[in-house]
Amino acid sequence: MSGPITLALIILLYLGSGVAIALRLFLETDRRPPRALGLGLGTAGVLLQALLLYRTVITAAGINLGFFNAVSLAAWTILVVLLLSSLTKPVENLGIALFPTGALMVWLESRFPTVHFLSQSAAWGLKLHVLVSLLAYSLLTLASVQAVLLAIQDHHLHARHPGGFIRTLPPLQTMESLLFEMIGAGFVLLTLSLLSGFLFLEDMFAQHLAHKTVLSVLGWIVFGTLLLGRFRAGWRGRTAIMWTLSGFVVLMLAYFGSKAVLELILER
Repeated sequence: MSGPITLALIILLYLGSGVAIALRLFLETDRRPPRALGLGLGTAGVLLQALLLYRTVITAAGINLGFFNAVSLAAWTILVVLLLSSLTKPVENLGIALFPTGALMVWLESRFPTVHFLSQSAAWGLKLHVLVSLLAYSLLTLASVQAVLLAIQDHHLHARHPGGFIRTLPPLQTMESLLFEMIGAGFVLLTLSLLSGFLFLEDMFAQHLAHKTVLSVLGWIVFGTLLLGRFRAGWRGRTAIMWTLSGFVVLMLAYFGSKAVLELILER
């Protein structure tokens, strides 16, 4: 299958998955498409994108983690985590935003190819750091989308408008529990990511990683404070939502903001 055809199929599958999941929220019960349709389309898209990523990221010169390649890889990882989580938890509604975003990231990768190699001879510890970082970012991205959905649900309930798609969501307490499960798992992975970075990055200043490290540590502090506040003071609702979204913004700047400046603006 040629590259353009694979690309078009991935985009169509992701958009189709997002639409199918959205219809389950907004249509009446007897008109909703089956849950398996949205998840099946998304799974097919993820499998095809894995093939595309293998062609563009795994090269003879090393692992190409140029900006748009890295963004596409992160989007793919997020979708894989979402699909796996949906096997045991009611989190597929997050796909309404995430699958179309995945389609956009795939298109950007094809439209703006970038090159930034991680050598095949790179230490295993550095490769482990990259993998754990991607997983941490993926889980905390899911948490941020969950926080947005929780904010919408909370607003409708406080406004005494519980109808519409809100009634198809799990109870508010369940949604909140899912949020903190994602944050807890993401925080553990973020901690491992920071530890592996300090162990295996020889000179973060020479490698232009100081700003990324500072922002990552700040994000770790934000999420750690949120979890402590939940444990000690029972933080929930809008407080939890604001802390979650703040931590996500900091991590997004750490993972991709600094990378965009270095590669796309400073061309390093």
